[in-house]
Amino acid sequence: MRKASRLFEIIQILRLAKKPVTAAVIAERLEVTVRSVYRDIVALQAMRVPIEGGRGIGYILRPGFDLPPLMFSIEEMEAIVLSLALLERTGDNELKLAAKRVSAKIAGAVPPPLRQTLDANALHAWGFAAPSAAAIDLALVRRAIRDEEKLDLAYRDELGRATERIIRPIALIYYAETANIVAWCELRQAIRNFRSDRIEGCEATGLWFKGEGDGLRQIWVNGWQINTPAATG
Repeated sequence: MRKASRLFEIIQILRLAKKPVTAAVIAERLEVTVRSVYRDIVALQAMRVPIEGGRGIGYILRPGFDLPPLMFSIEEMEAIVLSLALLERTGDNELKLAAKRVSAKIAGAVPPPLRQTLDANALHAWGFAAPSAAAIDLALVRRAIRDEEKLDLAYRDELGRATERIIRPIALIYYAETANIVAWCELRQAIRNFRSDRIEGCEATGLWFKGEGDGLRQIWVNGWQINTPAATG
């Protein structure tokens, strides 16, 4: 186990303990030597983590100290960093900005050992980035999915024919080349996929399908499970 992970785990052990925890107990749980635990305790105390106690007595975390509301191990941090990097490839401008804000918040909240994971800049998501949808704001679609609001689409199907659709959006799938809106189409009376690069206009309708989203998603999921995915357009 790397040092940063050990420091995090020691804080977690002490934070949850109801009585002093000896170095031997901590060492057994972390599968390291007692000597390593002693060194780590000293390192944490040097970072002003209020650990009290000593050898043979055990250690406690002074009342009033706590970790930030969200705290991550090294592996969890690496998963977050890579996930945020992958958002750069979605073509969803609002999500890209949100990813940058999340990175800044995490960097400001985590202690120095874990912050090194962010500063090292060692994880990258490489490859083609989807272009931003020109005629549709994907943030509007995500809000409509959450709020269960119908959308009015000006759409061009795979044959290039222009159509007007009222849809009940239930999911948004990000592919490398585009994003697909999964929705109940009131024209087709079925689940359909709408490619964002074929949408020529999208507006909120102020009409709702409250309480229907989960049921429609179940219809969609069942369709995929039996290998009959929703058609496009």
